[in-house]
Formats: sequence, structure tokens, C-alpha cells
Amino acid sequence: MVDKSLHEELRRSVRRICQKYPDSYWRTLDETNEYPEKFVDELTKSGYLSVLIPEEFGGAGLGITEASIILEEINRSGANAGACHAQMYTMGTLLRHGSQEQKNKYLPSIADGSLRLQAFGVTEPTTGTDTTQLKTTAVRKGDKYVVNGQKVFISRTEHSDLMILLVRTTPLSEVKKRSEGLSVLLVDLREAVGNGLTIRPIRTMMNHATTELFFEDLEVPTQNLIGEEGKGFKYILDGMNAERILIASECIGDGKWFVERATSYANDRVVFNRPIGKNQGVQFPISRAYVNIEAADLMRFRAAELFDAGEKCGTEANMAKLLAADASWEAANVCLQTHGGFGFAEEYDVERKFRETRLYQVAPISTNLILSYIGEHVLGLPRSY
Repeated sequence: MVDKSLHEELRRSVRRICQKYPDSYWRTLDETNEYPEKFVDELTKSGYLSVLIPEEFGGAGLGITEASIILEEINRSGANAGACHAQMYTMGTLLRHGSQEQKNKYLPSIADGSLRLQAFGVTEPTTGTDTTQLKTTAVRKGDKYVVNGQKVFISRTEHSDLMILLVRTTPLSEVKKRSEGLSVLLVDLREAVGNGLTIRPIRTMMNHATTELFFEDLEVPTQNLIGEEGKGFKYILDGMNAERILIASECIGDGKWFVERATSYANDRVVFNRPIGKNQGVQFPISRAYVNIEAADLMRFRAAELFDAGEKCGTEANMAKLLAADASWEAANVCLQTHGGFGFAEEYDVERKFRETRLYQVAPISTNLILSYIGEHVLGLPRSY
């Protein structure tokens, strides 16, 4: 049963925190390409980034629905939850597939913020979304794995203590199915950097703290293997529905921000002795953007409901992400167009949010790949790749 009072209290509480970090805070960070350390610390200490961790490990033990509401409100405030959202769901691989010893060792510290697990090392420069073809290897030597390879677009590595890393432990030529032979390692970045791991920041069109990683004979203790060797691909897939639902919620937050800003500006801006919002050419695009955000919101909650009930939700999670990403991008364009030239001025924050929400047409999965998934797995069309 949906606890609407809890959800409303979550919204109010998150808004109170976000009000301490107004547009000017994010604008300054964007100018200097800095990480929102203070904001993330306060969210962590307030317990909002550990809501998915069970109470026995110090978290709130709430569901993906509540987590999605938190991220939605962050983005709706004008902030960027991309700076810290992985702290919510990346630990899922450890929670679902780690040993009891690993969970006891790491989850309480992740919950209280003394350890950050925000980095998720999967994507590579030559393989992209074709994860089973990844080239980063881990060769077992005694009680250690020796890792060599490269990763790219791995966000928040410089602001994380731990990283979930997907590697190939059995050569592709020696497995029956290409999804076999992949393993998940928990890498302690505090020990790895400078001892086989080099981190190189990548400057992007938005302030997203993303990096490129180079592994050269990095040694990782075998006790840091999560689950069974060779079954890591399944473990990684296991958490992708959560990621899609949470990213959808951020897009919905963005979309609401854009609609609210466009509506406010259209009411206040007077041209030819009348507010521009009186013109249907301005009204209709904003109204349609609002309708599409609301529709995506319903799919988000449907996917979250299934996830929290332990039911299959791959289709719904993918559709929620697609609809929300498209709706937020539509709303971004409408908001910019409504503001006219002022939409390009930094002081209005539209161009910053415009750049941030554009990411979700591409990451964490391209909207085109979601359409391929629907075509193959829902409609029964031939596999296209």
C-alpha cells in the first residue's frame, strides 16, 4: 500500500535541504567544474542516499519508490542528483550478491557516509554498450586478481572510496556464451590510485565529474570478488532496472522544473503590452510538455511499484526511462524557447539544466537501445544488433 504521507514528508524534507543550495550555488560549481561536496555530504548525513540499504545495515530500508521521489525533488529544485544518485543503487550489487562478511564490512559505512560507493566501472572506449565484449581483464594470481585495461565515462571516481568493477576473468574464446566469464570486483580506490590505477578527468558539456580509468597490473584481493567468478554479467544486469527507474525520476524532476520556470516566465514577461503566456503559441507547447511529464510520471510509479513488489519490471523500467527522458528534453526545449534570448543567459539557469537533462537521451542507456529492447522482447521482432 502506498504511504502518501511518507512520500509527502520526504518531498518536504528534501526541499528544505535543497533550499539551502539555490541556483547560485549550482551556477558557481558549473563555472568552476567543481563537485557539490557540501550538498552531497548533507544529503548523506541526512540519510537520503542510504534509503535502499536495509535497516540491519544502518539504512532506512525503503523502496525504489521512495528513492525515486528523493531524486525527483532534488532535480525539481534546480539541483543535479547525478552528482550522487549512484550512492543509492550501486550498492545493490553488493547487497544482492555479496557475501555476508562483505555486507557487514561495507554497507554500514556506506549507509552512514564514512565510505562512498559511487563509481560503477563498466563502459569501455571500444565496446560501449556491447558489455560482453569488454577488454578489461582480471587474472587470478594466488590471493589476488591482477587487472589490466581501460574504462571510460566512469562518473564520480574521484569522489568515491569504492568502485564496482566489471572485468573479464575467462577469455571470450573459452566460454560457451559471451555473457559468461565476466566477474565483479569491489575495488578500494583509496589503495588503487597510484598503485595500478590512473584516473583522468574528462571535461564534458555539463558538470558531471566523469573520468577515464587506466588499469596497469592493479592488484585486487580475491576476497573482493562479489558473488561467483564468471557470473558478473547477470549481477550487473540485476541492478539496471533500479537505475532506469531512478534516472526516470530525475528526468521527471527536471521536466517539472522546466515547466514551472517556463510558466512563471510566460506569466511575467510582457511584450506588445500583454504577457506572452496569453498567446496560444506559447501556452500550447508548455501545456503539452506538462501533459507528457505527467504521463511519464505514471509509468515511473508503475515500474517502481513492480520493482518494490519483487515482480518483473524490465519493460516498465525501460519505458519509464524512455518516456521521462523524452518528456524532460521536450520541456527543456519549450522552456528555452519561452525565455527567448534570456534562456541562453547563465543567470536564468535554463541553459545549465538544458545541458544536464540532454544527457539522459544517451545515458545510462540510449533511448534507441530501449526501443530495440521493446521491439525484440515485447513485440517479438527480430534482434537488430
